[in-house]
Amino acid sequence: MKSWKKVLTVGAVLATTLIVTGCSSSRSTSSDKSTDKKEKLVYISMPTEAEERWVKDGNELKKQIKKSGYKVDLTFAQDKVEQQNSDIENAVNKGAAIIVVAAKDGSAVGPAVEKARDAGVKVISYDRLILDTKAVDYYVTFQLEKTGVWEANYLIEKLGLDKGKKGPFNVELFTGSADDNNAKYFFKGAWELLQPYFESGALVSPSGKVTKNFKLENWQDISIDSWKMEKAQSEMESRLAKYNGGKTHLDAVLSPYDGISKGVINAIEGQGMPWKPGTDQWPYITGQDAMVTALSDILDGKQGETVWKDTRALATKVAEVCVTILDGKKVKTTETMNNNKFDVPSILLDSKSVTKNGASDAKDTISVKDVVDSGYVTAEKVGLK
Repeated sequence: MKSWKKVLTVGAVLATTLIVTGCSSSRSTSSDKSTDKKEKLVYISMPTEAEERWVKDGNELKKQIKKSGYKVDLTFAQDKVEQQNSDIENAVNKGAAIIVVAAKDGSAVGPAVEKARDAGVKVISYDRLILDTKAVDYYVTFQLEKTGVWEANYLIEKLGLDKGKKGPFNVELFTGSADDNNAKYFFKGAWELLQPYFESGALVSPSGKVTKNFKLENWQDISIDSWKMEKAQSEMESRLAKYNGGKTHLDAVLSPYDGISKGVINAIEGQGMPWKPGTDQWPYITGQDAMVTALSDILDGKQGETVWKDTRALATKVAEVCVTILDGKKVKTTETMNNNKFDVPSILLDSKSVTKNGASDAKDTISVKDVVDSGYVTAEKVGLK
């Protein structure tokens, strides 16, 4: 009897020991996973913090990824290729699991991301496609050509070209930075709609920058380096010299970005042209990014339209891609974009056109108030009463 009691006692002790050990092991594994998650680093490299758009993008993306419990480093390259390449190499040295890159120069960043890829780092191209390398895992952006389509359609409708008006209307066209692959696609979307009107003579460019023989491949001839407002202003001032102090009327300006639009507006006002904002004399001016200054200018009648790409949606989608990769799951892509080396798995989001009052018959053309109501910007900042 005593021997049985000893056996039972020893068995109970062993069972208890196994249970405790098992629980401890389970807790340890769970803790290890949590620790591993916290140690995984996502490195974000934005091109500049001198522009409102990239600061918003960077901060929103950082916030979204941190929500999932991962470490995040955010850097800005100050519009310098060398700085961005150095930042990416630094990310590799810090053991980043993922590097998200909004490239200053889509081609020049290639060698840096190749080093990252060789080190086993996943590379996500953010908004601007990284070119001429296979070291890109995913590309997330908005429908690029659609931006140009929005802008061109706005001008076509405002000038009455869709209603058969023959003009000729005087217009000036701008494209974005020559080192940004997106700029070509923005212009492609617009040029496919505007080119027939140049060929027919309904649209003309008094500056001579764009003629009826202008081709898509010439888009860099009308580009604004680094998308800079100051450079756009200087270029527009030069073009306005052909307008005889305002005796030749400017009907419209195709601008692919709000910063360029502001430069155009500054040039018109600075040259003392006799065209009053908010009247039929003021030219129709497009833009992109729904910057605070642009939304204010739309309300004031200085800018007619901007394309709104909600950076919150872009940041959310990129954060989802990062978390999916870090969790060891498969990323679902919808399309591909060719970067001159291969078809990069891509996710393309939708944008909207913004005018002062929107359009009741077009759900994707919204008002400044709609942008404010979405929480993207405050009424106070844009001057909406």
